[in-house]
Amino acid sequence: MLTRNRLIAVAGVEFDRNGYDGTSFSRLSRSAGVSIGALTFHFSAKAELASAVEERGRSTTRAVVEHVTARGAGGTALDTVSALVLALGRLIEADAVVRAAARLTQERAGAGPEWCSSWLPEVRALLGRAVEEGQLRSDVDPRPVALLTAHLMGGTVARVRGGRMRRPGTAVGELRELWRVICRGIAAPTEAENA
Repeated sequence: MLTRNRLIAVAGVEFDRNGYDGTSFSRLSRSAGVSIGALTFHFSAKAELASAVEERGRSTTRAVVEHVTARGAGGTALDTVSALVLALGRLIEADAVVRAAARLTQERAGAGPEWCSSWLPEVRALLGRAVEEGQLRSDVDPRPVALLTAHLMGGTVARVRGGRMRRPGTAVGELRELWRVICRGIAAPTEAENA
């Protein structure tokens, strides 16, 4: 029996792979192994299903953000941003619905909140806190750093979707290295480095 949750998962894979325009109800019914009537019982239109996929992707992402930020409460703000970047990379790599949400919010601009809205405000706030706590170099503006983080996540989504990540963990490994390079340029020198 096809449940609403199962249909969202199947649709996530199809929207991730083929985009909004390349995914039809007939393609979805074949992938789910059910009739088009069974699909329309749950969702009357493709746009309604796409919105449900986007919402699931955002809520899944938000849960990861809340978990990381709650866990990172004892560390520095910059450490928490680092942990969040890696957690988002793991999520992007593992969850087709999250990748579909990222893709759909670009392809259906204005149809709902963007996928980035589920994590980027927290990154901005953490980077602002990092400035207040002296964790960033004095000449670093946190706004472009947040924008760079958005580009990193978008690039990770595209690379995973494009099949460039053949082994599990590759995306996280790449993000770890890129973030390390970024931190070398933005982080304030430590007392040991100043000595």
